[in-house]
Amino acid sequence: MAKNKTAQTDQNVMDFINSFANSEQKKQDSYTLLKVMEEASGHQAKMWGPTIIGFGSYHYKYDSGHQGDAPMLGFSPRKAAISLYVYTGLKEHEHLLKDLGKFKMGKACIYVNKLSDIDQDALKELMKQSISFLKNNYEIS
Repeated sequence: MAKNKTAQTDQNVMDFINSFANSEQKKQDSYTLLKVMEEASGHQAKMWGPTIIGFGSYHYKYDSGHQGDAPMLGFSPRKAAISLYVYTGLKEHEHLLKDLGKFKMGKACIYVNKLSDIDQDALKELMKQSISFLKNNYEIS
């Protein structure tokens, strides 16, 4: 079975932000997200793969037999937009997006240009519901 590319690493999170975020705004937004996601998850930030900052982890296993570990919450200050890994993608959680603000949806993440484009309280509720779903459906570590 192939090894997952997005595995937890020992790379320093602050070094990553300071070298990877391409603007002062993305750096400041990243520092804010560190605090918000640490509070929401109860876990310190760790690097996952070369570009994702993750918080906590859960173990998943698909019907196909593919399995692995992934962060409960995460983000990446990418060049085009900040990628937020905070949403289950489930139909019953779509209502949590209505008050979020200005964003674009990807298959597995939410893209925002800057943190001020979204409502912080809506983001916190989205993270809370996602963590609750993960705790109820997966093995958390």
